[in-house]
Amino acid sequence: MVAETDGQNKSLDEINGSIDVPQNAGPLKTFLAYLGPGVLVSVGYMDPGNWITSISGGAQFKYKLIFVILLSSLIAMLLQAMAARLGIVTGRDLAQLTREKTSKTGGIILFIITELAIMATDVAEIIGSGIALELLFGFPLIVGIIITAFDVLLLLLLMRLGFRKIEAIVATLVAVILFVFLYEVVLSKPDMPQVFAGFVPHQDLVTNKSMLYLGLGIVGATVMPHNLYLGSSISQTRKFDRNDEKSVRSALRYTVVDSNLQLTVAFVVNCLLLILGAALFFGTNSELGRFVDLYNALSNSKIVGAIASPILSMLFAIALLASGQSSTITGTLSGQIIMEGFIRLRMPLWAQRLLTRLISITPVLAFAIYYHGNEEKIEGMLTFSQVFLSVALPFAMVPLIIFTSSKKIMGPFANKTWVKVCAWISAIVLIILNIWLIAQTL
Repeated sequence: MVAETDGQNKSLDEINGSIDVPQNAGPLKTFLAYLGPGVLVSVGYMDPGNWITSISGGAQFKYKLIFVILLSSLIAMLLQAMAARLGIVTGRDLAQLTREKTSKTGGIILFIITELAIMATDVAEIIGSGIALELLFGFPLIVGIIITAFDVLLLLLLMRLGFRKIEAIVATLVAVILFVFLYEVVLSKPDMPQVFAGFVPHQDLVTNKSMLYLGLGIVGATVMPHNLYLGSSISQTRKFDRNDEKSVRSALRYTVVDSNLQLTVAFVVNCLLLILGAALFFGTNSELGRFVDLYNALSNSKIVGAIASPILSMLFAIALLASGQSSTITGTLSGQIIMEGFIRLRMPLWAQRLLTRLISITPVLAFAIYYHGNEEKIEGMLTFSQVFLSVALPFAMVPLIIFTSSKKIMGPFANKTWVKVCAWISAIVLIILNIWLIAQTL
């Protein structure tokens, strides 16, 4: 029924099964023990790469794209629940299983594609953190980017303190992001009836090419491949009896609730970003293509009106830094999962984490040096990073659906028929939309 992990390397071995779950405890106490992995997964759905897309969507089309955010979040919940189920039931992560089911050459090819996806994901986080440091402390952008190379050392320190500390710190950073944008949205006084109307699909999504393009960007950028690998691994951090079906079902239930709860927070954050863009910038004809533009706009009364304040700009930069740092922590963990799972690379923990960080930061730093720290040019990399993510996404989604639908692999925990149908429809639609997005981008 449940795969044994004895005799094989565990996913993130240093934290695998490291958190005890109380036995015969009440639902609340048990849930609190499982609460945490979901927040690490959720930060990928509100990283700096989503910010400009959501705010620009509101600025250009007001509240009409909120439905797209809702649809993307529901797909994310479905896929992340499947990823968590895979890890809990089999005791292996998505990278390990994919490598086992492919040839050596196929495994290397998939590793390269997935590593490119990690790099593409990190581009937004590195750029976001670097620009936030520039806005907050006046560091040259290149210096800010170099500083982000060493934030991996923070993760190494936190790992010594325990995985629960990492979960708590990331949760704190997410709370900062949530409350900053909630505060700014309250000040912006959005038209709430129009906001709720945005949850209903609008015909312009099909007839307006610009809206369709931006909507596809939101969908394609939201469901990122590295999060599926991450979710399948960190779902194994809780210690329970894998040979007891009742214990496995309990772990699945609480883990999925945690995942859906945290992804709901990410959904709210993305909605707040779009609402902020609509309430403050719709109809202003202001340029909002860069983080610096948004930072400046929030203190410009000609754009956002009477609520313009340097405090709003400062809060925006703080939230941007929190988003970048929380995302880089999870990106580094994902890099380790992929490296160990696909190519079974063995090296000291500190070297492994530093290598995954340097692989991601190198293209951004090279680009920054070449363009002498020009923010506009550097942020232009975000478009190309989304193309990489779109290319890599099916290589994570399809194996995940196949594995979790297999009774041979999952036993009685294989996907139910309705889950398989929804997952395959989501995968096919996302693949078609991403192909279209790539064609339009290139």
